[in-house]
Amino acid sequence: MSADRIVVDPVTRIEGHLRIEAETDNENRITSAYSSGTMVRGLEIVMKGRDPRDAWAFAQRICGVCTLVHGVASIRSVENALDYPIPQNAQLIRNLMSGAQYIHDHVMHFYHLHALDWVDVVSALKADPKATSELAQSISKYRNSSPGYFSDVQTKVKNLVESGQLGIFANAYWGHPEYKLPPEANLMAVAHYLDALAWQRDVAKLQAVFGGKNPHPNFVVGGAPTAFSGGPTGNGQTTMNDLGMSIVRDAIIQMQEFVDEVYVPDTLAIASFYKDWFERGEGVGNFLTCGDFPAEGHGDPSSYLIPSGVILDRDLSTIHPLDLTDPEQVQEFVSSSWYDYEDGKDVGLHPWDGETTLNYTGPKAPYKFLDVENDYSWVKSPRWRGKPMEVGPLARVLMLYASGHEPTKELATMALTQLDLPITAMFSTMGRTAARTLETKIIADNMMTWYDNLMANLVTGDLSTFNEDLWHPKSWPKQAKGVGYMEAPRGALTHFTVIEDGKLSNYQAVVPTTWNAGPRDAEGQPGPYEAALMDNHQMYDVNQPLEILRTIHSFDPCLACAVHMVGPDGEKGVTVKIT
Repeated sequence: MSADRIVVDPVTRIEGHLRIEAETDNENRITSAYSSGTMVRGLEIVMKGRDPRDAWAFAQRICGVCTLVHGVASIRSVENALDYPIPQNAQLIRNLMSGAQYIHDHVMHFYHLHALDWVDVVSALKADPKATSELAQSISKYRNSSPGYFSDVQTKVKNLVESGQLGIFANAYWGHPEYKLPPEANLMAVAHYLDALAWQRDVAKLQAVFGGKNPHPNFVVGGAPTAFSGGPTGNGQTTMNDLGMSIVRDAIIQMQEFVDEVYVPDTLAIASFYKDWFERGEGVGNFLTCGDFPAEGHGDPSSYLIPSGVILDRDLSTIHPLDLTDPEQVQEFVSSSWYDYEDGKDVGLHPWDGETTLNYTGPKAPYKFLDVENDYSWVKSPRWRGKPMEVGPLARVLMLYASGHEPTKELATMALTQLDLPITAMFSTMGRTAARTLETKIIADNMMTWYDNLMANLVTGDLSTFNEDLWHPKSWPKQAKGVGYMEAPRGALTHFTVIEDGKLSNYQAVVPTTWNAGPRDAEGQPGPYEAALMDNHQMYDVNQPLEILRTIHSFDPCLACAVHMVGPDGEKGVTVKIT
């Protein structure tokens, strides 16, 4: 660890491989930061020449966490290219599956990936279980709040510590002076960490009911692969029946209860001890959403729960329109990335014209530092009209707030009033974390509406979930272009397809972490990760870079999505065939 350049590699508690390098001054303030995706995927190359109807099955394998959302984005790109409408039931099923992905993913992120940046597990050993119970009952009516319950959790942690095998709690900076929670709050959070592990097993059943399995649930271009029987079939789950819908309803109730009684109260309680983190980690100040959760099967943007648009320079009074098909609006740059473009590294390409030409020019392993004056990442740098954009929960909550969505305004006002903070406090590391919690509550509150609407359709006899009108390639145009977009848990997700003679001739995925983790562009503009680390970060101890982890984890990185599977010499690593 260098005193003037801090290296965190790998950044753990994320999906994929991320390296952060940060330069500091003589007072340990971060003056420059660099974000590097250190693995390469090449899925765009794998896609060429394939049947567009099969693309979703490959796209899902981009990531082991966000499997569902890549499948949906891929299918939507093909449906968009072919002008292929889907039934309303199919859209409601997609909303339910995507909403469940949000809730499951955000709770897992908060407790199992991000909370340990704020919660000192070892400190929980000093807590008084009775006082912990009183604290928990003062903020929530959650059933697991008795002194005996917290005493049992404390004993589990004590046994781990005394055995010298902390297991899931190993390799953290316990005792770091920047941990500010009292022992009782730490014990409460550790207990809820363990509860969330059990909770997630049950709520994941929703994906399996509609998609046949989880992870990597099944999808289909033209709708949803769910056939409704109209009642119990008694022959397994080849079709959806009353039992399946009952499991879905129970999962939604479990989601809502945990969000309302545990996740929201815990976030506000923890945030109250870290109000200084509402003053650092802002980033670029520009935010982008592509919109999602249509109320109608045809996907009319006016029916979206989350609207699309762009917010520039923190100005919530103006929402700029977003057109993903406009090559003047959306471009990807490789000025600091290990790729080449035919017309030069400083040009920007719209994803329909995107190129995936690998060219690693970095240092040979093992190396001490990246060559940040040249190329230093496998992540590209997307821009909207030349500007870096943050995507994700904060962008969505700000977009909902700016567009006048009353439930969002009420939730944000409640949280900020309780913390005695202005709306501008959301432009921060802790604001990003709080926004993720608020949007989880918003989506959880909409889940039962989507479920009820689906049930209402079924009651009237509308069992349609698939439109086969354009399923056969002979009905397709000779050439077609499409963009499939959705709001994945980590942010705006877009898949761009070019179809020629019934096959994919180009495929590009511009994913949330590409927007957020991208390196500097041709103008020297840092990406959101880099900019956030350069906003008011003074390290207490450069050998324990807790501050870096807090801000990077607030974005919930998914580098498997952002990097573009090849061997060390560029050869194919695996051949996949569908028979």
